[in-house]
Amino acid sequence: MCPPRFYRVAYVINPWMEGNIGRTDGAVATQQWERLRAELARRAAIEYAEPAEGLPDMPFTANAGLVHDGTFIPARFRFPQRQPEVPRLTSWFGERGYRVVSLPSGGTFEGEGDALFQPGVPLLWGGYGVRTSLQAHRDLSELLDIEVIPLRLVDERFYHLDTCFCPLPGGRVVYYPDAFDHDSLETIRVRVPAEQRCEVDATDALHFACNAVVVGDAYVTNFASPALQERLAGWGFQTVVCPLTEFILAGGAAKCLVLQLTHPGARRPAAAPRRPSAVRERMVEIQGDLLDTGLMNTLLDCITEGGGSFEIEAFQAGLRHDQASLARVRVVAPAPERLETILTRLVQMGARVAEEDRDARLEAVTRSGVAPRDFYSTTIYPTEVRVGGRWVRVTGQRMDAVVVVDGRTDPPRASCRLLRALTVGDRVVCGIEGVRIHPTHVPAAGETFGFMTADTSSERRVELAVDRIAWEMRRVRDRGGKIVVVGGPVVIHTGGGPHLARLVRRSYVQALLAGNGLAAHDIEQALFGTSLGVDLKRGINVQGGHRNHLYAINLVRGSGGIRQAVERGLIREGILYEARRAAPGRRARGARAPVHSSSRAPRWRALRGSFPRASPGPRRTAPPDANPFPQPARMTSAR
Repeated sequence: MCPPRFYRVAYVINPWMEGNIGRTDGAVATQQWERLRAELARRAAIEYAEPAEGLPDMPFTANAGLVHDGTFIPARFRFPQRQPEVPRLTSWFGERGYRVVSLPSGGTFEGEGDALFQPGVPLLWGGYGVRTSLQAHRDLSELLDIEVIPLRLVDERFYHLDTCFCPLPGGRVVYYPDAFDHDSLETIRVRVPAEQRCEVDATDALHFACNAVVVGDAYVTNFASPALQERLAGWGFQTVVCPLTEFILAGGAAKCLVLQLTHPGARRPAAAPRRPSAVRERMVEIQGDLLDTGLMNTLLDCITEGGGSFEIEAFQAGLRHDQASLARVRVVAPAPERLETILTRLVQMGARVAEEDRDARLEAVTRSGVAPRDFYSTTIYPTEVRVGGRWVRVTGQRMDAVVVVDGRTDPPRASCRLLRALTVGDRVVCGIEGVRIHPTHVPAAGETFGFMTADTSSERRVELAVDRIAWEMRRVRDRGGKIVVVGGPVVIHTGGGPHLARLVRRSYVQALLAGNGLAAHDIEQALFGTSLGVDLKRGINVQGGHRNHLYAINLVRGSGGIRQAVERGLIREGILYEARRAAPGRRARGARAPVHSSSRAPRWRALRGSFPRASPGPRRTAPPDANPFPQPARMTSAR
């Protein structure tokens, strides 16, 4: 461990640090760290590294490197702010007799944050996709002679594996499923039986419940819900909660503050067979207008979205805008199958597998209308295949077909053919070896055709985006920040009005920027349950409901304004109602907003001119519930 003498949030290298620069309390952080240290000291021996001024993240010692059987493998940090920590901590281990071995590849590696031993087993879980590269896990497997299981992280809030995954003795694991991609979740579920897995929810995950130090039967963490504590108790673990809120401001908690020096049982028995790393890599080359067209970005996105990582070995830009650029990229994937999938997509974008001067692999059809299992699926772009040492242009080019090679002619002929047209004995191109594409246009990221890809598609899952926005809003409110909502009538049309009103009521929103439309539709909904005469609950037009919009406007005009309509009790719910209540005692005239009654309160800026104001007249003396205007068309269930 490393005392937090100089700890603070001084820069932003993860989402948790956003908005927290200068907000840490050094005294509170020291108290929280000391309590964690005391709990651990009762259960284990602790050694300490001296902190250094100017290195505020040194207390997060889990990222310093990885220790295994007397060997220290130092980190290779992605961000320059943390890189000066490495020589200090490397010297610390060298002075104490550890063998220091650096990773041979050039990939990034952030220590035990992304490399967690399964207690009592020669098995290492490796996180990648945000900070640590896949190459590092391949190197660890070879250096330590143990099996490494790569898990891809897909949520930047969980940028290290130890923020969302905790292995326990007895082959058990605690983890947050939404932090991983589909293939990684399948890997966990295949390797760990259901009765030994504990999947936590967002509440536990966002309070760093998985970022725990396991010592004996103690599970030491910042937070644990009753459900998690009950599950751990059923496994024989005692939950020890040590609040570490000051460190969460920087994106870390209990496990981040501890680097484990011993891992009993982590050495592979001599009699046990060695499992080679499943990580595979290939070099690809691509030539063309890589910069202006965005093709380079599209290629790299294709690699990462396919679950791989990359190293740019060389990039030579054209000297003029009409000259082609050339890139050599090393593609790394966690398994041979995923590498093949990624390479297939890259080949279809015009890339070429660099080491390949081999002919295309041909397999014979054994059943009419059925291609070999790993057939090459064609695109609309001109294609060549290598047969007998020469490149042959494919004829009849079309999408979603296979390439059939007729070797009885000289030169050989290759053509596209539909699956249903295949006959027994046809030789079909399989895999990507010996295939070359000449794309006339490569879609940019997000441009490719596909279902549910439009930002506004109702078929897309939006829960993840909503969850992320909600998390950001909570953090802004907790640090006393302000949130401005820019809204239009679509908020009401799509049923979002009650939800935005609730956010206003709960002090999540401090300013609303909108025109007449939002106010008019919101008040129509509050009065009649419709928007432009459409019943928002049933999605149907109300007979005569088209007049509701005008009745709403007229009611506000007759009241003298929105404020007066709210004060008289004519408007009793909705966004504008909540906005008015959030600004009590201030005049609506001139669009000035009063101070919110809540202690968090920021100033509300009311809508200016949302309704044309009627000429001033004598103040009405009707009772609050009175409505001096004609009754509009109503639903039978109207309020």
